[in-house]
Formats: sequence, C-alpha cells, structure tokens
Amino acid sequence: MAGGPETRGEPAGKEFDDPPDGIEVLQDMLREAKIQLGKVQLELEVRQATLEIVKKDPGAEPGLLTNAEKAAMVTALRPRWKLCEVLPVVGMAKSSCEYARNAQAGGETEGRAAARKAVIEAFEAGGGTYGYRRAPAQVNADAGDGAAIGERTVRGIMRDEGLVARAARKKRRYSSYEGEISEAPENLLRDERGGHRFHTDKPNELRVADVTEFRIPAGKAHPSPIVDCSGGMPLSWSISTSPDAEMANSSPLGACKRLGEGDHPKIHSDRGRHCRWPGWIGICDEDGLVRSMSRKGCSPDDARCEGFFGRLKIEFFHGCDWAEVTIEKFMDMLDAYLRWYRDVRIKGDLDYRSPMQYRRDLGLAA
Repeated sequence: MAGGPETRGEPAGKEFDDPPDGIEVLQDMLREAKIQLGKVQLELEVRQATLEIVKKDPGAEPGLLTNAEKAAMVTALRPRWKLCEVLPVVGMAKSSCEYARNAQAGGETEGRAAARKAVIEAFEAGGGTYGYRRAPAQVNADAGDGAAIGERTVRGIMRDEGLVARAARKKRRYSSYEGEISEAPENLLRDERGGHRFHTDKPNELRVADVTEFRIPAGKAHPSPIVDCSGGMPLSWSISTSPDAEMANSSPLGACKRLGEGDHPKIHSDRGRHCRWPGWIGICDEDGLVRSMSRKGCSPDDARCEGFFGRLKIEFFHGCDWAEVTIEKFMDMLDAYLRWYRDVRIKGDLDYRSPMQYRRDLGLAA
C-alpha cells in the first residue's frame, strides 16, 4: 500500500510539467509563421508596386526597373516596412538607393538634363512617331560616339515627359475594287502552305502597289505609292483628289526610273481598278514588270502595302485636327511626310537607317 500513492503521483507530475513545453513550441511556431507571412506580404506589395510602374510605362520590364524606379518604390513602402526588409526584396543596395533618392531630391544632373533635351528633340523631329525602340537609336545617332544614352534612360524620360508614339485606331478601309474589269494575273507570292513571301533582301526584285483614301473636312485625297519590299522604300507615289488613270499610271512610271539593267521585278497589288486599266498594264509590259494580284476581297494577300498604309495613317493622319486645312495643303503635307519617310525616318529592320540610306549603302542611290 505504501508504494501505491508514489506510483499514482509520478504520472500526475508529468502531466503537470508537459504543457509548458508544448506552449513554447507553439509560440515559436506562431512567431515563425508571422515572419513568413510578413515576407509574403512584403513580396506581394513589391509586386503590386512593380505592376503599377509597368502600367504607367508599357515598355518597362519588371526585372529591369531603373534605380530611380526602385528607389521610389522603396520610399513608398518605408512607412510600413524597415529598410533592411525592403531592399533585399526590391533587389537594391542601400548605397544605390540613397544615391537615387538624393538625385531625385536634388534635381537632375547635368548629364541627365542633356539626355532629356536630346530625347525631346528626337521625339519632336520624328513627328511624335518614335517609340522607346527607335527613339534611343535616333538620340544616339545624333549624339555621336562616346555619348550613348541607354534605352531604359530614354524610356524613363519619355514616360516622365508624356511622350507616347501614335497608335492605331480602327477605321473604315477604302476599297478601289469595281468588279473584274480585266483579266487578273496569278498571285505569284503565295507559297504551297498558303502564306506569302513578301520579304526579299534584293532591291528591285519585289514591289507592292495600292491606293488608299484620306477624308478631311475639305475633301478627299488618294495617294498611290509603289513600295520596294527590300527596305520598305516608297519608290514613287502620286496624290490626287480622284483615283483616276493619270494618278495610277504616274506611280509605276516614276518607280521604273529606279530600275537597273536587267531588273524585272514582280509588282503585286490587290484587284483595284487602278492596276487593271490598259495604261497600267502597258507600263508593266513595256518595262518588264511581272504582274501579280491578290485574291478578291482578301486583304492579307496584300499585307505588305496594307501595313505601309497603316503606319502612314498612324504617324501622319490620326490624332490631328484637319478642320482648317485645305485639300491642296493636305496633299502637300502628305507628300512631305512621304519624302521624310523615304529619306529620314529610321527603321529597326534596317539597323536604324532610313530606306534611302539603306539603298545608298548598297550603291543603288546617289
């Protein structure tokens, strides 16, 4: 009997001592869970802040934010988080953050101010058509060697200044189709898979032609360009208030002046009436142009020229007030734009050269 109470008392003591140890473990787990939750919450807020930056600058890449953008993000998060917590998540050293914040507080450096001026001038010289890819190329071409400005710097300046290249908007497409007024030649650009071979590296091998329409309060204007598929250069064009035979015939006549000896390019068009008149057909036969035509009502078959017109309307026409412009003045402005497009406007697929400079480098233009 003497051992009975001792046996009963030992388990009772263990039951009394175990709970404190269990509570400490639970408390440690709770603290760790709070730390992990805080990290997740911070990462979420950083991602949300990054998304806001990307929304304001469509050209920005989440993994390639500038130090100024990161510093601004850190400043916005500081009221809720410690600096030592935020910097590793943002991916920024403390020294870099302080430098960027001091630069913002103290105003632009002389170099940054010069870069801003160069970007604004390049954007204005491009008529508001250059985005964050072509603008750096133009800025650096103007600056010369040893003074290159990075794309991210240019992109940031454009965002700060509200410099946004013109964008497309949907509009009714002009059609010159008036039925089968003459026999249509075969579509020579279609391949066996149903696609089209618009690209060529050799000038004077493939050309596209079409007519489009511009409507302003003063009237209508119809440009009719011939575009070389190598380099995208408008070789010749005519502009008229009426898409008549004289307008249509003058374009291929002008483009034929740029033919070299032995050149017999394909000339591809849609089924519009301007490419089916006897005068047009006669010019092609006389100068050795090989005619090719799209299928009826199939704009992808003439995608190269449609793309040219789309760019023309984005950069020259849309977003402008034409209320006080006469039709004669409008045609003069359109002609000036086409000359600028040919001689000055740089293109990424030409290593940021203009179509005319590209042909000069090939020895095809003086």
